[in-house]
Amino acid sequence: MLDESYYRKTDEIIARYVRDARSLIPIMQDIQAEYRYLPGELLTYVAEQIGITEAKAYSVATFYENFSFEAKGKYIIKVCDGTACHVKKSIPVLQALNKKLGLSGKKHTTDDMLFTVETVSCLGACGLAPTMMVNEDVYPRMTPEAAEALIDQLKGGADA
Repeated sequence: MLDESYYRKTDEIIARYVRDARSLIPIMQDIQAEYRYLPGELLTYVAEQIGITEAKAYSVATFYENFSFEAKGKYIIKVCDGTACHVKKSIPVLQALNKKLGLSGKKHTTDDMLFTVETVSCLGACGLAPTMMVNEDVYPRMTPEAAEALIDQLKGGADA
């Protein structure tokens, strides 16, 4: 069960939009931007507030890959495993990140909620393979060692 502050913030977000189905996606985007994921309770609440069914809200949220029902870390790391990146050895980069952060195929977010590691099909930077992103920043030609060094750098700046 979510704290009441989540609902107050969601009310502020909803107030920016027309209360109907066409506002669902921008409202979900704003909620996810605020909390780094889309809490299911809030999706149900939004559906009620804008006059759509809960099923409709969930069908839209699950259709788009960008929406996540799982809490994510402060730093969302996306490792590309598209063809170019895979051939240029993106898997050892992913393995190094998972090992350094104590993550696995089933556990994607660190316990301290600092890092989330995901694989993606393409980042659109094939000429820079293997590529990874941290939040909105692109890191080209990654190696396992460079990925580990980046984690250390981000940890050092996490309190800043």
